[in-house]
Amino acid sequence: MANVSHPRGDMTTHPDVSEMRARYARMLGGRDVALVDGPVFLLGLYCAVSPWILHYTTSQPDLVVHNLIMGLAIAVLALGFTRAPERMYGLSWAMCALGVWMIVSPWIVGDGPDAGVVLNNVIIGGLAVVLGMICAVTAARSASQP
Repeated sequence: MANVSHPRGDMTTHPDVSEMRARYARMLGGRDVALVDGPVFLLGLYCAVSPWILHYTTSQPDLVVHNLIMGLAIAVLALGFTRAPERMYGLSWAMCALGVWMIVSPWIVGDGPDAGVVLNNVIIGGLAVVLGMICAVTAARSASQP
């Protein structure tokens, strides 16, 4: 057992500092991109409710269902990133694929979408690609470190 009777001060002189650092690193589990989880979740929620915010529920009914499902999928990925990051950050590339699909979906799923609908999906898709790439690159970097 370490002698901890010394006066309070600099923690680097503590005899168990290396063990505490190792335990802290294990507890974090390589969560270098924890700040991305919240924006990904909010992006998914916005994607799910965007047809009602932009009022295209009657003009693009197929895109309404599409955006609802895609938004929920993005939000579930964000919850997975938060709940089990060591297992879920491998799916960051899936979020990039969802983002690319969101960009092209107005022309594939929609029926002559107007500029607002297209711009909405392109922005959501672009943000999903960027956030997914941030997660994927950081996860790959932390996996390659010992």
